[in-house]
Amino acid sequence: MRLLPTIQSPADIKALKTPELEELASEIREAIIAQVSKTGGHLAPNLGVVELTLALHYVFDFGYDRLLFDVGHQCYPHKLVTGRYPMLEKLRTREGMAGFPEPRESAYDLFSVGHAGTGISTAVGMARGDELNKESFDPHARPDGRRIAALVGDASIVNGLAMEGLNNAGTLKRQFLVVLNDNGMSISKPQGALAQYFDRLRINPIYGEMKRTAKRMLDKLPGGSVFEEAYHRMGEAAKAAIAENTVFEHFGLITVGPIDGHDLPTLIEFFSEAREFDRPMVLHVKTVKGKGFEVAEDDASTFHSPAAFTFDPDSCRVEMKKSGRSFTSAFADAMTDLMERDERIVGCTAAMPGGTGMDKVMSRFPDRSFDTGICESHAMDMMAGLAKTGFKPFFAVYSTFLQRAFDQAFQEASLQGLPVRLCLDRAGLVGGDGAVHHGFCDVSLLRTLPNAAIMAAADEASLRASLEFMAGYEDGLSAVRYPRDNVSVALGDVCPPFELGRARPVTEPDQPDVAVLAFGTPVIAAHEALDLVGPEIRVALYDARFAKPVDEALIRSLLQKRVPILTIEDHGIHGGFGAAVVEAASDLGLDAGKITRLALPDDWILQDSRSAQLAEVGLDAQGIASAIRAVAAEGGAPEGQPEVKVVPGRVGAPQNA
Repeated sequence: MRLLPTIQSPADIKALKTPELEELASEIREAIIAQVSKTGGHLAPNLGVVELTLALHYVFDFGYDRLLFDVGHQCYPHKLVTGRYPMLEKLRTREGMAGFPEPRESAYDLFSVGHAGTGISTAVGMARGDELNKESFDPHARPDGRRIAALVGDASIVNGLAMEGLNNAGTLKRQFLVVLNDNGMSISKPQGALAQYFDRLRINPIYGEMKRTAKRMLDKLPGGSVFEEAYHRMGEAAKAAIAENTVFEHFGLITVGPIDGHDLPTLIEFFSEAREFDRPMVLHVKTVKGKGFEVAEDDASTFHSPAAFTFDPDSCRVEMKKSGRSFTSAFADAMTDLMERDERIVGCTAAMPGGTGMDKVMSRFPDRSFDTGICESHAMDMMAGLAKTGFKPFFAVYSTFLQRAFDQAFQEASLQGLPVRLCLDRAGLVGGDGAVHHGFCDVSLLRTLPNAAIMAAADEASLRASLEFMAGYEDGLSAVRYPRDNVSVALGDVCPPFELGRARPVTEPDQPDVAVLAFGTPVIAAHEALDLVGPEIRVALYDARFAKPVDEALIRSLLQKRVPILTIEDHGIHGGFGAAVVEAASDLGLDAGKITRLALPDDWILQDSRSAQLAEVGLDAQGIASAIRAVAAEGGAPEGQPEVKVVPGRVGAPQNA
């Protein structure tokens, strides 16, 4: 009988013997590989933490104790042993299991997590909260109190927030465990001095001799009496693996390891001792990303979060399912072309070379392209420094991760008048990754910066044209946003050059009944919607191109002719392109009540396919056609509007209502 379907909660695994745990680990890997091959999802990170997850749940009681994830893309095994195996078959859809920790699903998930570096800080907060509530573990006063464990990757530990968390964790006077999952990878190979430190640590032979030298080493450590006391409280296994002179020691955390992250008996032994230790500790665990699936072990970057694929076990060959040319690929080719023609252009990414297309750029221009690791704030400031020295920096970053560098975009780039250029991949709705990764606020953030030029690409031709514009824009920060989607050829493969603050007409009848100003890829959906609307409604469709500055001349012309305007964007309703159009009309003294906004609602949109999410919020062709009919009928509600929980904000009411 298979074990995995019988696991209803972590209590069920505590009754298993080691051989059964190892069998369960194999079944978990098989289940994850089978499902991700059908739907896509995070594969290699989850395969690498199966034994680690089982050992944590075997020793701790996370129905009561606290387990905090960093990033969270390694949570599938955790979900499978906390009663969510039946949800696996609909992974990353609304009816199934989210791809990241999700408190809406289970009390075992404490935070919705999708960004790196957060786990230690949130764990410190919960540790302090438990102390204030007099619920924290104390070996004397509360031996049954709550324990804390934070699971952190070796690549995300270099994030500035993680370092801030470590700095504060070292001041705790209670049990606090940081499990450092060291697989030598993030999405791609980790970058920086700390990554090199871990490389040296893994191959250092001293760890085979630690049992003989641990006591002598502790005598030499700063704060010797504290560490001496700690040494006597620790079990023999932990003492034998105490690491000398580690970086974490200087934060005030005892460091143990590295230990084998796939050896269940060893993991259980170390976690059992760490559970009873009443001081902050880092347990350094060495794992293999993609463990148990040879192709993922050999190419962990490709199989970090693959699309659906087919696997032939006889030949060990994998074939990825292709659906078209992506915006990311289009960006990579356009960026490479730009850099070939202008040696002053430099490029950068923050741990996302494959995800942003910068891997192609880096292979072609290794001296003019950089991967900073998971350090978006540093990357933005580094680009500002390059701009200050006369280069033309392009920073390729996911829209959702731009949020982490907004202060630097403000202070070191925009305030200084430096022309840093932002290429915002994964803008708008992202599909299966869900709310933690939607890029719905980049426009509202960047619009606040004086002299910023903010654009969106509708297709490959317009993406190329926008990058050309950015290469020549020197008056301030500039940005172009584009989705995690394939490029369309509906508007052809030729695009007029971008002019600052000017829209591009797509259809322009003499006396339109409605003018649609679409920002980014909604131009394509709006173009499809014209066939659904039919010839009885004359629609002027414009590719807006700019959210800052908007095309005031076009807005003035339309409103003076009393043509109602429908703005469409794959961005939040507040502060986005539509809001900019309304503000422009008001500033021009025109009737903003003629403007209706169609955008993402003021609510969280959970995981599902991108197409399903767009339909849910009325941003597919059918929804746009309904909105056009409503505007043509003087602002009535769209026909056949689907029933969704997040209806408010789908179609903004007229501003004078």
